[in-house]
Amino acid sequence: MRTPLAHLPSLALFAEVVQCRSFSEAARRAGLAKSAVSKRVALLEERLGVRLLTRTTRKLSLTAEGLRLYEHCAALVAAADAAEESVSAASQAPRGRLRVNAPVTFAQMYLGPPVAAFLERYPDIEVELSTENRMVDLVEDAYDLVIRISRLGESSLVARRLAEDRLVVCAAPAYLASRGEPSRPEELVGHNCLHYSLVPRAGEWRFRGAAGPLAVPATGNFSTSDGSLLREAAVAGLGIAVLPLSVVVDELRRGRLRRLLAEHRRGRVGIYAVFASRRQLALRTRLFIDHLVRHFAHPPWSEDAVAGGRPG
Repeated sequence: MRTPLAHLPSLALFAEVVQCRSFSEAARRAGLAKSAVSKRVALLEERLGVRLLTRTTRKLSLTAEGLRLYEHCAALVAAADAAEESVSAASQAPRGRLRVNAPVTFAQMYLGPPVAAFLERYPDIEVELSTENRMVDLVEDAYDLVIRISRLGESSLVARRLAEDRLVVCAAPAYLASRGEPSRPEELVGHNCLHYSLVPRAGEWRFRGAAGPLAVPATGNFSTSDGSLLREAAVAGLGIAVLPLSVVVDELRRGRLRRLLAEHRRGRVGIYAVFASRRQLALRTRLFIDHLVRHFAHPPWSEDAVAGGRPG
């Protein structure tokens, strides 16, 4: 059954409410009264015979039916944007809002300059950058683009590699002078091993041993979900940490941290721009991804950038 054209604005408005996580903000952006937006969504729920949104005084969340509908509505809006941009690109600068999510420390350290350069080139685009360390749901949280630092598994999402990173084991010289430097992964058992709490310890302290993969039962008295705080705890001499090279490259270069067990830890991770679909990718999203690819073509955390960091 075809959807009557008269219902398409309500579907687009529903997508806007989901993306804004707010009736008030969606109304502001659509140039409508909040009551009008609420009524349109209520009529849409009535017509479909399902509840699409769960509303409380503090939170607006999707029901299972709402999530399924939003996926289609978001694709509808993206296709409309792409259609308009395809015929106006020659005479009109790309415009619109671009919702991006990235890990906190990576965003703080590396995203400011490329975002600023991108907006200087495309001033009619609005970048809304949010940061958090948990793995967000790109579709449910209504992001156009998510930056992830990981080894990606199978997914219906599309990922484009921006750069490469690796996890390194490191500690402050003062800590090593006091507690000794481990020469084999097994010796970490006697050390204070700091923990990044968003990953299991068994995956955090994994190495290549003489007989194959080795997971060290490391323990310590400090854990955090913040990469910057974990780095600073290591610099302060609290213990040994596993961190991305991109996060500790300056500390290694300056000698505030020393790299350990490099010959036992050679695994690499990718830094990816993750998005929902190539077919309905808005021009502004594609331009931003291309911009990031160019910007990170020669990342400042490459092995060559670590002088005296004993790269492995």
